[in-house]
Amino acid sequence: MNDEMKRSPTSPERSARSETRKTLSREAWIAAAIAALEKKGIANVKIDHLSKQLKVTRGSFYFHFRNLKDLLDSLLEEWRQRNCKPFEALIDQDVIDGPAFFDAITGVWIREDPFSPRLDLAIRDWARSSAVIDRKVQAQDDFRMALLVRAFATMGYDEDESLIRARITYFQQIGYYATHFKEPPADRKRFRSLYTKILIGSD
Repeated sequence: MNDEMKRSPTSPERSARSETRKTLSREAWIAAAIAALEKKGIANVKIDHLSKQLKVTRGSFYFHFRNLKDLLDSLLEEWRQRNCKPFEALIDQDVIDGPAFFDAITGVWIREDPFSPRLDLAIRDWARSSAVIDRKVQAQDDFRMALLVRAFATMGYDEDESLIRARITYFQQIGYYATHFKEPPADRKRFRSLYTKILIGSD
């Protein structure tokens, strides 16, 4: 564990808290950390780097966070709230209409509110260097995939075909973001029904 991950604030840093706490919120630090994560990866999320970027002392950071690990945990929580909970909210739905459930799942990606593609990719990149984060990402991938399998099974597909159709749908969606494909929102919404028709095999 590096020093930033475990160290506590010094006396000068504590005294600086009163100078910054009214002008820089915890949310501002998290937003800056997310921007750094999305732009250059987890190696760029450092207290000194963020302090310089925000033009404040390290004391401002320690007013809101115990250490760097505390900030990183907050980044993960932001990802969970924005990119995981919308899918988790679907688990308790009574699935009678398979296509409607499919639309509910894919709608999370289409709306991008609160789902953030950039944050999802940044967390996925972080997972390449952290076994802990990798397990969290894999668990979320498995959860999303299970929702899709459930949708296809409700449409009447057998176990194997439900799994393969779920994989095609999910891999297509991840690839859409990973390639940084640019498409006007209006076009994406316009093509949604065609994508759905092809993916679920409906006329």
